[in-house]
Amino acid sequence: MCGRFSLAEDIHRLQMQFQFEYEGEFYPRYNIAPSQNILTVIQGNKGRVGKQLRWGLIPFWAKDEKIGYKLINARAETVDEKASFKHSLKKRRCLILADGFYEWKKDGKTKQPYRFVLKNREPFAFAGLWDRWEKGNEIIYSCTIITTRPNELTEKVHDRMPVILTRENQDAWLDRTIEDTEYLKSLLVPYDAGEMETYEVSTLINSPKNETKEVIVPLN
Repeated sequence: MCGRFSLAEDIHRLQMQFQFEYEGEFYPRYNIAPSQNILTVIQGNKGRVGKQLRWGLIPFWAKDEKIGYKLINARAETVDEKASFKHSLKKRRCLILADGFYEWKKDGKTKQPYRFVLKNREPFAFAGLWDRWEKGNEIIYSCTIITTRPNELTEKVHDRMPVILTRENQDAWLDRTIEDTEYLKSLLVPYDAGEMETYEVSTLINSPKNETKEVIVPLN
């Protein structure tokens, strides 16, 4: 699964790299956790738009918004089969921006957190889905991160990893005219391990309350 990530890049650099318009506040995040608002990019009528969406997808048909706590991730292998995700897969796809993500490796009774980044330290985009949920006067826009099997690097720590889209696949993922689920699923593959690296970080990351730069500093 993917249950924690970071995005501490300058908003203007993100806009240049991912080509989106954005209005609103933005500040560095080192320890992003489920149920928090996160920066996503969707395809609008006049181009790409940056939106803050709640992490934890609430399907439009859900009776209770609490279902979002269980839907922070969607499995690539079954994303077109699950009622919670199949509509969004065809109609509501997004990029979820990040510059690193965390996984925990079990070591006896303890769990050691690791941070995964690109070797070039550039920000990247997870494959995401979003939805709009409405009940009475309340409207919530939410999203989920798609996960896949691990690559040779991440498998040393965890048996799943978030789908990181290549730059070539980002355009297709956001293209609203594409509804071929088999083609879309073909994009949901492990990222090239040779372009990534990992390092141990402090257990400060375990608590979402710790939102300082210290959490991304290598232990060694």
